[in-house]
Amino acid sequence: MVDDGTRKALSGIPLLKTKAGPRDKELWVQRLKEEYQALIKYVQNNKASDMDWFRLESNKEGTKWFGKCWYMYNLHKYEFDVEFDIPITYPTTSPEIALPELDGKTAKMYRGGKICLTDHFKPLWARNVPKFGIAHAMALGLAPWLAVEVPDLIEKGVISYQEKGSS
Repeated sequence: MVDDGTRKALSGIPLLKTKAGPRDKELWVQRLKEEYQALIKYVQNNKASDMDWFRLESNKEGTKWFGKCWYMYNLHKYEFDVEFDIPITYPTTSPEIALPELDGKTAKMYRGGKICLTDHFKPLWARNVPKFGIAHAMALGLAPWLAVEVPDLIEKGVISYQEKGSS
């Protein structure tokens, strides 16, 4: 069951129309425009509701994405690098989002720091091709994963708060 906050966040993300992946030349350019529009809208909505939690950018081709995501817990900001490649079969196949610095620190992660989205997110993605995009993957994939895993990792002492500027 989806909670009201998630439902509200999701309703503010535009659905995409173009079914195209990196191999589709001109159609991929159109899909990328839709992706950026959806991401921009999602970030704007997050900022407006004081729920800003990630920054993303891509290479020129839009096939490699990277940035930062963060999770607030007990008034501390835990920040992580985030990265993913757009699969050749995108949007039929969802991106595999990775948090490399957490690699091996939780069972809900695959080699290379790729977060586990198999049980909950991937079936949802499959039912919504081509309407879902990167913003949806962040909202329905990474955000819930962070909300469950980061507090657990903190409580277990696997990750700890680092003051900005300290190493």
